[in-house]
Amino acid sequence: MGQKILFEKIHIPGIKTYDVYRENGGYASVEKALKMNPDDITEEVKTSGLRGRGGAGFPVGLKWSFIDKKSGNPRHLVCNADESEPGTFKDRYLMEYIPHLLIEGMITSSFALGANLSYIYIRGEYMWVFKTLERAIKEAYAAGWLGKNIKGSGYDLDLHVHCGGGAYICGEETALIESLEGKRGNPRIKPPFPAVKGLWQNPTVVNNVESIASVPWILLNSGEDYAKIGLGRSTGTKLFSVSGHVKKPGVYEIEMGMTVDEFMNSDEYCGGMIDDRPLKGLIPGGSSVPILPQHLIFKTANGEDRLMTYESLADGGFATGSSLGSGGFIVYNDTACIVRNTWNFSRFYHHESCGQCSPCREGTGWMEKILWRIENGQGTEEDIDVLWSIQAKIEGNTICPLGDAAAWPVAAAIRHFREEFEYHIRFPEKIKNRDHFVSEPFEKVKHLMQNTTV
Repeated sequence: MGQKILFEKIHIPGIKTYDVYRENGGYASVEKALKMNPDDITEEVKTSGLRGRGGAGFPVGLKWSFIDKKSGNPRHLVCNADESEPGTFKDRYLMEYIPHLLIEGMITSSFALGANLSYIYIRGEYMWVFKTLERAIKEAYAAGWLGKNIKGSGYDLDLHVHCGGGAYICGEETALIESLEGKRGNPRIKPPFPAVKGLWQNPTVVNNVESIASVPWILLNSGEDYAKIGLGRSTGTKLFSVSGHVKKPGVYEIEMGMTVDEFMNSDEYCGGMIDDRPLKGLIPGGSSVPILPQHLIFKTANGEDRLMTYESLADGGFATGSSLGSGGFIVYNDTACIVRNTWNFSRFYHHESCGQCSPCREGTGWMEKILWRIENGQGTEEDIDVLWSIQAKIEGNTICPLGDAAAWPVAAAIRHFREEFEYHIRFPEKIKNRDHFVSEPFEKVKHLMQNTTV
């Protein structure tokens, strides 16, 4: 068993209540923080090498150090609990089962940033988790960990949970801020960055749930101890949301650096493929990152073991690699239809586009329609190249990364599974049945491709 930081106490009966959480060492990091210089806390987090666990992987301590402390304006910490990425559900697990860990992290982090008013922005579909957080915050106020003059330190902090409308775009930090201000959740043009002008034009830091929940352990132990866990620049532990064709889907905390093979096939974690069917593809970081074909999952293109780290999963760039992203680990066996899954993702991104940028607003809709045609046996010879052209014109041409998130899955699917797209176009009668690859996996019908041309 590897080191557990976030899940160390999560299975203790009653841990979601204040009394049990406090009895098991809860809020000790706040006690320590209130006696420290706030800048020293930031330095400890920088030393830890903790990287943002929401998908971008930007160093948390470095992000904190950017916040404008000279303007004299109020500062804010906002926790991004929107978690809208398909395939990702680890933050929900933390908030639902050990909510006080996030609240403790919010208090400690807010003190480090000099924030006196902080928010947890949670997605609208998580209503039961919203109520769990509300109860926990009420308990923290009653125990004196929130409010005026916390534990006689002279530090004040008010913490609120804000329920969003369930828009994927509000996972982008500036769109989240717009929504928190009561406006439509459209991303802002940057600069200025939130660290200078964020919530109500005040200096603001936005961090993910998992990132903030890691801070108490770092402060109670040390940034140096955290940095010893993991591998290279991928320090500490990481939560992965596992779904798809594995025997043991769920949420797992692992030390960074484990091989993908061990994580996928060991009994301690995913337990191998369900029904022991062949592995076909893997999306390692949520729906927005490129899918990897079977031959690039356990080994990189250079023949090295693929590791559960930011660097190894990205090895080879998008040509032969992917991204750790938000840790949404989606596994496909040989019965999966890559065309249908890609269409489903495109349908999602088209629906969730804010419409502010023309390439995303129009391009996501075009990709969805073309993929629907191919999946339903109405594809043409030119469709694959048109799809490739559209995704290339979306990537890098939008205000926020939603455009990239819509383009990358399409590009990777064509790059690694082009034959499946061609099969759909050449044999429309064979893919009319929605479960066409369940009865006839592509590898068994692949030989038909040799006798036809597009």
